[in-house]
Amino acid sequence: MDRVKALRLDRLLSNMGYGSRSDVKKLIRSGKVTVNGEVQRDEAEHIRPDHDRVSIAGTEVNYRQFLYFMLNKPAGVISATSDATERTVLDLIEPAERNKGLFPVGRLDKDTEGLLVLTNDGDLGHRLLAPKKHVPKRYIAVVSGKVTPEDIRAFHDGIRLDDGYLTLSAKLEPVQPGDPEKGDPAEVIVEIHEGKYHQIKRMMTVLGKKVLYLKRISMGGLMLDPDLKPGEYRELSAAEIQLLQNES
Repeated sequence: MDRVKALRLDRLLSNMGYGSRSDVKKLIRSGKVTVNGEVQRDEAEHIRPDHDRVSIAGTEVNYRQFLYFMLNKPAGVISATSDATERTVLDLIEPAERNKGLFPVGRLDKDTEGLLVLTNDGDLGHRLLAPKKHVPKRYIAVVSGKVTPEDIRAFHDGIRLDDGYLTLSAKLEPVQPGDPEKGDPAEVIVEIHEGKYHQIKRMMTVLGKKVLYLKRISMGGLMLDPDLKPGEYRELSAAEIQLLQNES
């Protein structure tokens, strides 16, 4: 494994979700923390996580430098780390894991559901969001009106948004074309390679349609786990992390 830089003992424990820096300082001074089998009461002691064994009351601390979670984001929460008035995606994460510097990779609109990756790996997040990467993202959408061959061609050719921006070529795949006369909306799969503000909604607006429901189902090769209910999350597997590494 790559060599991990040394960390202060209190910072290491805080990063691993054992409380605030003041909380872990009290824990360390209580004599319950050992390093390589010896009681360590100095919170400033520098620890090499890839070499030193840290335990609390006899239970070894399994240090991981980076965490990677898949969240099935529900509607009604925002893709942010904190907000004074709104519930955020981090509020869905257990407190012990929330305190480890997690952030959402990209964003989903407040009323959009589906796949969102949370990590504390800033380098990976930056690479995945780099404009030149054009990581494909797929969505299920329910829209008003009827989807036509002209709509499919417009997505392929790029759509000029209200601010003058011409979108990259995208895919629009009808699952149910819709029947306005019967009041039946259309269901489609949308694939885009960028992430402009409200992009899919704005593209549909140009075509005279309104997005009634939107859910992201994949990001690159990473697929949303169908067993995750809205608001649930799990750690990514090693293979899924590798998929993201390959995309970046």
